[in-house]
Amino acid sequence: MNQYEDFAFIYDELMNEVDYNEWTNYIESIYKKENVKVKNILELACGTGNLTIPLAKRGYNVVGIDISEEMLSIAREKINKEGLDIVLLNQDMTQLDFDVYDMDCVLCGCDGFNYILDDVQLEELFIKVYSILKEEGLFVFDISSYFKLSNILHNNTFGENREDIAYIWENYFDENENLVEMNLAFFVKEDDKFKRFEETHYQRAYTNEEIVMLLKNANFKDIKVYKDFTFQRDDGEGERVFFIAKK
Repeated sequence: MNQYEDFAFIYDELMNEVDYNEWTNYIESIYKKENVKVKNILELACGTGNLTIPLAKRGYNVVGIDISEEMLSIAREKINKEGLDIVLLNQDMTQLDFDVYDMDCVLCGCDGFNYILDDVQLEELFIKVYSILKEEGLFVFDISSYFKLSNILHNNTFGENREDIAYIWENYFDENENLVEMNLAFFVKEDDKFKRFEETHYQRAYTNEEIVMLLKNANFKDIKVYKDFTFQRDDGEGERVFFIAKK
């Protein structure tokens, strides 16, 4: 396997404590709270399908988009094992090419938008999403909060050592650019040896106010901002912030 395929596998391994069915429950509770009937979903930055698959298993028609063909290949394997019919497209969401204009919901989970470092590009994507949604359609997404990136990750180093995998995760936060550089070193056991590889990721720390402004610029209405899988308005100390907006 190449490096990114390794990373896709490691991503699922490292995220195996996340309950994606509960995450899906929260998404469905948003639909119920907003009183919007959802059948057709476009999921941006779908990765290895950790939200895509449970949504499809609950009867939604899901189209998944991701920039990484390697991630999508892992998703396809999982989808085939489940016997599901899900369309996956290999695209950069900042250059989204999707010509269906009546989606009930556009979804982006797991802080995918933090990887868009330019707020102009993010606003352009929001405008495109607006055009894709049907009237009263929902735009649902989450970000790693400004608080999390600037205070918890900040300049800190994290690590974990499991039986077959270990990692060192170093963070450097640029307060002038509101960017966090994440240097990740992974050690994966293969037979009786550990294979090491490294990746560097960058995420933009957006304030809630910045995101709301971009949504308003794209003509979204009824914008709500919730913290950490609740329906409580974020007080600036949530680690994962959910945004719900309506066309």
